[in-house]
Amino acid sequence: MSFRGHLWTVAPLVHHRLRGPRFLEARPWETALEDPQVGRVRLSGWLREVPGSGEILVLVHGLGGGTESHYLGGGVAAAEAAGISSLRVNLRGSDRRGEDFYHAGLTADLHAALASEELRRYERIYVLGYSLGGHVTLRLGTEAGDPRLAAMAAICAPLDLAISQREIDSLRRWPYRRYLLKGLLGIYVPVAARHPVPLPVEQARRIRTIREWDDRIVAPRHGFAGAADYYARASVAPRLPGLRVPALLLASEWDPMVPAHTVRAALGALPSPAPRLEVRWVPVGGHDSFPRALEVDRRAVEWLRTRS
Repeated sequence: MSFRGHLWTVAPLVHHRLRGPRFLEARPWETALEDPQVGRVRLSGWLREVPGSGEILVLVHGLGGGTESHYLGGGVAAAEAAGISSLRVNLRGSDRRGEDFYHAGLTADLHAALASEELRRYERIYVLGYSLGGHVTLRLGTEAGDPRLAAMAAICAPLDLAISQREIDSLRRWPYRRYLLKGLLGIYVPVAARHPVPLPVEQARRIRTIREWDDRIVAPRHGFAGAADYYARASVAPRLPGLRVPALLLASEWDPMVPAHTVRAALGALPSPAPRLEVRWVPVGGHDSFPRALEVDRRAVEWLRTRS
């Protein structure tokens, strides 16, 4: 992994925060679903409709992020250039309204988004997920669901949650771990103000590893025996041979958060071939951010539209 991978990961985020969010104009979107534990869960997002388009790209953010995450802008712009509509979806809780919080294998939110009233007019749906959102996207592709879902793509997505957890919890990745935990806490605090939660907020603030977060917060809320059980049951890697729609995985050789060796290890351990999965390696860039000349988002959207 190159130092430039860190630079390509951090610099776009800093730039985005200094200048403020800049997305193409969109209107608020909302739908809801019923969860067996917490009841009604509202989902929010931003919908940009292209008149006359029968296609829509649904964009899914990464861990601790939301619809204002800077990397989603490239997907929205790519959809616009292709003449198709786009929807940026907040996974549950990511709008900081305290509805609930998601996990890496929870696809119910995406199923609900695809089934929402405002997406009914679209004939073809594509899903593009970034980082952990890419993992959730790939999980969606292994499940029965909306027949309009034509293809999906994941950028810088982890495939094996246990391998990725060990890497992000390593000493040298502490800045990224701290960043992720801050985002997760930002989702958790509003939830704790509205619902019973597995751990008091003050104790949650003292968590210092992703594994502890998953073990003490994610697992008890979502019915896993612990972090290890969560990783084993939620990881998409063993399910990739069963993808029901074409899927593209774009991985970065320089990615400092989902390192290339963790992706290769997961792919190398697949129980059988995954004929619907295409893997492409980007030789430069960082986590979810790449040199503009590579046009990674545009190429992903082009790939999606050429698949049936």
